[in-house]
Amino acid sequence: MNINIDIKGRKPQQARAAFAILAIVQATLIFTIALITVPLPKIASEFAISSGNLLLMQVAYGLPFSGLLLFGGRLADRYRGRQMVVTGLIIFGMTSIIAAFAPNFEVLVSMRFLQGVGAAITAPALMAVLRTLFPDPSDFSRAMAVWGGVPFLGAIIGFILPGILTNWISWRWMFVFPVLITAVALAVARPLLPAGDDMASANRPGLDPLGAVLVTLGISLTSYGLIASGDYSWSSFTVYGPFIVGIVLLFIFLIVERKVRDPLLPPGFISEPRRIVGLAGMFLAAAGSMLIEYVLTLYLQQIREWSSLATAVSFLPFAVTMIVVNQLSAPIIARFGVARILTIGGLISTVGLGLLAWIGHDSVYAAILLLGQILLAAGISFVLSGSAVQSTANVGQHQAGLAGGVMNTAMELGPTVGLAVLMAVAATQADAVQGYAWAFGSAGIVFVLFAIIASILFSRKSADHVSRSGR
Repeated sequence: MNINIDIKGRKPQQARAAFAILAIVQATLIFTIALITVPLPKIASEFAISSGNLLLMQVAYGLPFSGLLLFGGRLADRYRGRQMVVTGLIIFGMTSIIAAFAPNFEVLVSMRFLQGVGAAITAPALMAVLRTLFPDPSDFSRAMAVWGGVPFLGAIIGFILPGILTNWISWRWMFVFPVLITAVALAVARPLLPAGDDMASANRPGLDPLGAVLVTLGISLTSYGLIASGDYSWSSFTVYGPFIVGIVLLFIFLIVERKVRDPLLPPGFISEPRRIVGLAGMFLAAAGSMLIEYVLTLYLQQIREWSSLATAVSFLPFAVTMIVVNQLSAPIIARFGVARILTIGGLISTVGLGLLAWIGHDSVYAAILLLGQILLAAGISFVLSGSAVQSTANVGQHQAGLAGGVMNTAMELGPTVGLAVLMAVAATQADAVQGYAWAFGSAGIVFVLFAIIASILFSRKSADHVSRSGR
């Protein structure tokens, strides 16, 4: 990670090492979402899983992860980041070990659920540690410019690696990765990661248990309904039942938050235009990333009859492009400002999606799919970096966990909500490939609108809050 900042007496090498450990942990939390996606048919066969239980297996990690993020942020702000990172990783690591040796479906799905709980505690706490690690706002903004792409590298690697390795080894070996990363992170947490400033008990926010229950159930049920819409029609109670109840609970949550002393989500926190655009960018980038993974997997395997191995390998250019552009984003933001990188990223993403909208039954991979992947990866990386800076702008140490919880929630809801909407667009076409083209085209329209809005809302002077000292 190209960050060279001397903080609180630490040597630059220690700062980079701490940042790298936090980034690897964050990537691993997202990697674990997709860990069983590719080998799911093998798991279903081994445990004789029904179609209903197959859906439960798919969502067992993601639902508690996305639903508990805001509460995880409150825990980090109340009990300090490093302490909650350690607590979350212990839960995450222990359940990963048990999941690897799961004797049946019930144990595996239970451990995946608890993995998600551990991840939801850990992810916002990582942001709290980062805020302590980079107390200067300019340094923190530069760190966020790099941090923005980290989760999505985890997501794409979580798709590619199992797709390659499970051709030769058991799906159980996939859990080695979260276990090893957890062990290393726990070993270096105390000597390498800052503990954070001591906070007087009077200054610690309350837990807001009612708000936590409402938002967790609301997000989880709404997400479940949207995910189920991929396998069931919207007229099915499996879809509309959880979806409607979840929406109602979220509405009640917003009302309750205006009346409690220490709301889990302070009403004014996300109302700042800069933060709204940042969160929207994280949401769209996550949706775009999931769209290309999901649609091209279906297209290559079902239409073109590629193997799972060949399909996984075909996404390597996407991953490599994200890695390269992610490292370039911080200096580009420092030189040209956040508004410009958001606008440019949105436009590049639009071009990539526009190319993919030309997809046909016999499209040439290099001419359309490969070039579209590369452009979309580059555009998304720029959007992610700028959005991470905007999402965490003007965040103090006392709300760092909240910022991490909100930003991660936007990232988690992007694939769920965005994919459900775009696949509904695809379903309007009788021909599946034509539907994929419509989904890509619709996503392209949304990205260009985002680029225009970002350009209009933020002038270079007002948006460029990242330090230009590196020029």
